[in-house]
Amino acid sequence: MSAPAAPPPPHPPLPGLQAVAYMLAATVIGLSQGLQQGFVSTSLPQLAGDLGITTTSAAWLLAVYMIPRAALPVLLIKIRTQYGLRRFAELGIILYALVALASLWAVDFRSALVLQFLAGAAAAPLSTLAFLYMLEPLSPQAKMTLGLPLAMTVLMTGPTLARVVGPYLIGDGGMTAVHVTGLGMALVSLMLVFCLPLRPIPRQKVIEPLDFASFVLIGAGFGGLIVAFVMGPIYNWTDVAWIGWLLAGAALSLTLAVVVELNRTAPLLDIRWLASPAILHLTGTLFLFRLILSEQSAGAPRMFQVLGVAPQQMTVLFAVIALASLMGALACIAWMRPTRVPQFHLAALLLIAAGAWLDSGAGVLTRPAQMVVSQALIGFAAMLFMPPAMMAGLLSALAKGPQYILSFVIVFISTQSLGGVLGSGLFNTFTTRREALHLQDLSVQLTATDPATVATLAGRAAMLAAQIPDAAARRAQAATDLGQQVAAQAWVSAYADAYALTALAALLAAAVLLLHLLRDVMARRAAVQNTGTTP
Repeated sequence: MSAPAAPPPPHPPLPGLQAVAYMLAATVIGLSQGLQQGFVSTSLPQLAGDLGITTTSAAWLLAVYMIPRAALPVLLIKIRTQYGLRRFAELGIILYALVALASLWAVDFRSALVLQFLAGAAAAPLSTLAFLYMLEPLSPQAKMTLGLPLAMTVLMTGPTLARVVGPYLIGDGGMTAVHVTGLGMALVSLMLVFCLPLRPIPRQKVIEPLDFASFVLIGAGFGGLIVAFVMGPIYNWTDVAWIGWLLAGAALSLTLAVVVELNRTAPLLDIRWLASPAILHLTGTLFLFRLILSEQSAGAPRMFQVLGVAPQQMTVLFAVIALASLMGALACIAWMRPTRVPQFHLAALLLIAAGAWLDSGAGVLTRPAQMVVSQALIGFAAMLFMPPAMMAGLLSALAKGPQYILSFVIVFISTQSLGGVLGSGLFNTFTTRREALHLQDLSVQLTATDPATVATLAGRAAMLAAQIPDAAARRAQAATDLGQQVAAQAWVSAYADAYALTALAALLAAAVLLLHLLRDVMARRAAVQNTGTTP
């Protein structure tokens, strides 16, 4: 059995210009990965059109991209230790560039599936590299107060920026400009990695044959969950039996992985540490936050899509969200301290509750301009939450031992990718169910004998008189238009319900956090009083 990896020796901070170069490299690498992920998740209709497939089939492209994106970082912990940071960085970025180049020749669904899977695998190391390059030139204290907020900003704003630049890249040439942009970013990242090498750390032979068995089990479990939560809302979960079997298989696979890892002296993942109360509490907090943040990633964009808002009309909204995220990072840089993590989380939850509550008043006439303030609040809150949470996790890892720091970073990235997919799946499931209920209620109200319905149809038919001479055709078109309006109203009402539920969840989480803080204050006062009365 191999011994645990030795902790890396401390490095002095790099001088000014060199430090800026490394941080700029981290920005480019992180945005390359984030934009690629954003292009995949936001351009499924365009990908479907280019490949000549349905949007349901195109959803598989997102699933196969996210499977290695979530699972592979787990194995990268030991790969980095055994082969060194430099080789890890160089091989990872070379593979990413090659996959970006090959994407230009994806001409059918099968080749697109293979390339998306390879793209997810190639993107998996990039998040880790972005973290390493951002933290590399900084002192230990600056790594926490400056490096973490900047790294999280780069990684979290990439998908948002994809919604800003994507509509201008997708034109008559389809996805070609998107693929060329991804290739250009990959080549720039490749140049930066070779020009700015990471400082070496001691290498050690740590990979064992059983690591691959554990990774296969973990990958199968993560893959089953991702496919189920991507395709489940599309198939209404119970319409196809294989989704249930997939979830059962994923649970069995992850259970077997835990059993294997608990009985190893040098496991791929330290399950006992990950299952400790502090890390479980942090993981639960992060997962809840990912669910709440689904309001922004899976809510507003899809609601506007239902309302017929073009992607170009949403670019200002997402540019404001990206700017608000940057402002949140600056607030973390200025005021974040280990003792202030609960206060940052409380402020973030209250801001999310406020933003989601504002969104819950959305209607069929709502447009991106009306949601700028609410979405900016949520974007700002996201950056108030994530860096302090990351700091808490890193401090817990550091208390366990320096060799646990990178392990926590990689596990954090992996679980956040998985949490994002699960959160979007649950959000979409909720809105689909609520849309069906609202549509049923509206349909009951719209009967052929209802005076308001008759008047609405007559008015709509009169408006179409100049375009459609035939009276029967006008009535049929008026009924079709009314049906579309009712469907849009049902969807918007469903999203408004989801926003209200998000606000309620954020308020409940804030109330629990307040009770926790109150308990800590009372415990400290009791300890002080006991100390003062002790002879």
